[in-house]
Amino acid sequence: MRNFDQEYWNNKWENSQIGWDIGSASTAISEYFLQVENKGLKILIPGCGNAHEAELLLKEGFKDITLLDISPKACELISKKFSEDEVEIICGDFFAHHGKYDLIVEQTFFCALDPKLRREYVKKMHELLAENGKIVGLLFDRDFEGTTPPFGGTEEEYRSLFNEKFEIRTLERCYNSIKPRENTEVFINFSKR
Repeated sequence: MRNFDQEYWNNKWENSQIGWDIGSASTAISEYFLQVENKGLKILIPGCGNAHEAELLLKEGFKDITLLDISPKACELISKKFSEDEVEIICGDFFAHHGKYDLIVEQTFFCALDPKLRREYVKKMHELLAENGKIVGLLFDRDFEGTTPPFGGTEEEYRSLFNEKFEIRTLERCYNSIKPRENTEVFINFSKR
């Protein structure tokens, strides 16, 4: 059993303790998707929560979106939210998930995992991506001194962690973070090697 398992996250959802939810897709991720021309990409959003990114993607004409979350309550809520959309919703553990995706969106999923799982996360991301697939999104560039999520990190740590399996196309301070996260995030665009 993982430290922060299904029960842990489901309790957060059941008790509306979802402080990580910013109420919309982040500006950085939104602006990235506004530039993507290929609407046929197969996209995965792990730890999707309220899946604000999926709302944006659907609005922009993307069709092949898979949402994955470990919390049954979160999955129940997004099933209602996307009841009229052709979005695949999977309630399950990311590390047990199978599939091939052109793009995986990283938005507060990495920071929710026990830091001991970071190498396993990189390996699993690599496995889930199709040839030339990418991870795009945001990672925290700060330390959160707690023993529960979120867990932060540094650019140096991310470079060393991802470099073997990914070409680091972009790993830089996010210039368009939301105000509460200003100067604490890096935007990432990593291509599968």
